[in-house]
Formats: sequence, structure tokens, C-alpha cells
Amino acid sequence: MSLEARSASLSQRHASIDRELEAEAHRPQPDPAVIAKLKREKLRIKDELKRLRPH
Repeated sequence: MSLEARSASLSQRHASIDRELEAEAHRPQPDPAVIAKLKREKLRIKDELKRLRPH
């Protein structure tokens, strides 16, 4: 997988996690464990994207 493809895939997953977090937050009783897990995954992806994208 090329760096561009990997970066695009990670960006899509990052956006998907945003949507999952939004949906979980709007549930009648959001699960704090699910929210924490999603936030950790989102941060991991953000860190990997920073490593892949030269600035």
C-alpha cells in the first residue's frame, strides 16, 4: 500500500470515528468506555497521519 493510499485510508477511518463518537454521544445513555476507546483510536490514527505526512 502506498503512503498516499495509507494516508487516505487513515483519514477515512478518522472521519468514521468522528461519526461514531457523535452517534454515541447522542444516545440516551452514552457508554463512557466506548467513547474512551474511540477517542484513543482516533488519537492513534492522528499520530500515525502526522508521521506519514511530511511537513
